[in-house]
This record gives sequence, structure tokens and C-alpha cells, in this order.
Amino acid sequence: MTAPADRLAGRRLYLCTPDRPDLERFVAACLAGGVDLVQLREKHLDARPLLGRARLALGVCRDHGVPFIVNDRPDLALECGADGVHVGQDDAPPELARRVLGPDAIVGRSTHAPDELARANTEPVDYVSVGPVRPTPTKPGRPGTGLGYLRHAAAESRQPWFVTGGAAPDTVAAMVAAGARRFVAVRWLTEAADPEGAARALARAIDDAIASAAPVP
Repeated sequence: MTAPADRLAGRRLYLCTPDRPDLERFVAACLAGGVDLVQLREKHLDARPLLGRARLALGVCRDHGVPFIVNDRPDLALECGADGVHVGQDDAPPELARRVLGPDAIVGRSTHAPDELARANTEPVDYVSVGPVRPTPTKPGRPGTGLGYLRHAAAESRQPWFVTGGAAPDTVAAMVAAGARRFVAVRWLTEAADPEGAARALARAIDDAIASAAPVP
């Protein structure tokens, strides 16, 4: 199996979506628009129905050659054959996820502050998320980190990192200037009337901002 670092190389637009009635069609549209990594983050389904929805999304991702990640549940990631799991600060620890899924799986970790990023640097993870830059309904009660945390991650993270919170065509340039090169998109895509068009617009904005940015030290 290809190493996690190779499967993550070059990926810059990461869809994180809850379950939805049109999940298969929605994920396919986002992938057609330029999404190159997908996570199913569903907090309200029991294990059996969640496993079925994960397998559905996984099939779409396989058709497009895009890695598929399950949120929070390394056991379900293993059972459905996902590429990996993403765990938050209150979820299963990365060490457990790694033991369950093995060395070839992708394990991601949420971070929201410098001390969490420093700890992630010592954990068996392949990427981290950084943010949310702006407050988001998907993390109720959590304040935004602002752009300063992105500059900190650019200097201190030992893993590839993805920005969370507020990615949109009119916001990514400032994030890129702060050192970001990879983005998690939630509401920009999940609330779009035209997910493929929304993904294409965001991917283009990211590529344009990176092309005109100074290299990250």
C-alpha cells in the first residue's frame, strides 16, 4: 500500500461533510470540482447506519482515486476499508487509532492551540488540522484562532497541516499569506446550491493565491 505521506502529497482541498440524503451525488460533485480528500464527520448516527453511509462515500472516493477518512471512529474506518481516521482532542487517541489501523493508514489530528500542535508533533499522526480560524457552527462555543495560529503552524508543525474554519474564495488569500497551503472546507461546500461549482471556485482561489504567494520558509 502507498505510504500515507504519498497519498497526502499535493492535496489541498479537503471536504469534511456530515451525512446527507444526497451523500453519493454530493461527494461526486465536490470531487468533480477539485476536492482531493474527503472526510465523513457524522456525530448523530449509530455505528451500523454510519458504516453503511461510510461505505457509500468510500465507493465514490475510490472511483475518483481520492483518499477517504472517517471521523472519530478507527473501528469503523477499519471495518469499511477507509484510508484512515481523523481524531479530535476529545476522541480516541492517535496511538489507539494507529494500533487499530496499522502503519499504512492515514491518521489525522485536530489542533486548536500551540500546546496541542506541540503534542501532535510527538504523536503518530500524518497530518493535523489547524483552527478554526473563524468561529464555526460545526464547533459550537469554540472561538476562532485568527491568522496568528496559522503563522505558528507554518513555523512549528512537523506534519502537513490543513486550515479549518472559514475557507472561501475571498478568505484563502489571507490564509495563504499566513503560511497555509491546504484547506478544509465545510459550509462553503455543504451549503452550496452547486457543490461542483463551489468546489471549483474554491480550488481556483487556492491555486491562484499559492501561485502568487512568497514561498513558505
